[in-house]
Amino acid sequence: MSVRLRLTRVGSHKNPVWRVVVADQRSPRDGRIIETVGRYNAQTEPSTISLDEDRIREWMAKGAQPTATVRRLMRTQGIDPNAR
Repeated sequence: MSVRLRLTRVGSHKNPVWRVVVADQRSPRDGRIIETVGRYNAQTEPSTISLDEDRIREWMAKGAQPTATVRRLMRTQGIDPNAR
C-alpha cells in the first residue's frame, strides 16, 4: 500500500478550500483518508497555509510521499520535503 500526502477539496461551489491529507494513493481525491495534516486556502490574499510539521515528518518517516503540490506548499512553509 502506497501512502501519499495530497490535497482533498472541501468548501462550497466555486469556493474551494483544500485539506492536506494522508491517503492511500488508490482512493479517490475526495474519498477515504487516513489523517488530516493541514489546510490550504488560495482564496485569501496572501494564501493561507497551515501544516502540522510534526505529523508530516512522522508520516514521511513511515514512507509517505508528498504530491508535487503538497511538496511546493511544504517548501513555502519552510519544511524540507526531502528530509526523512
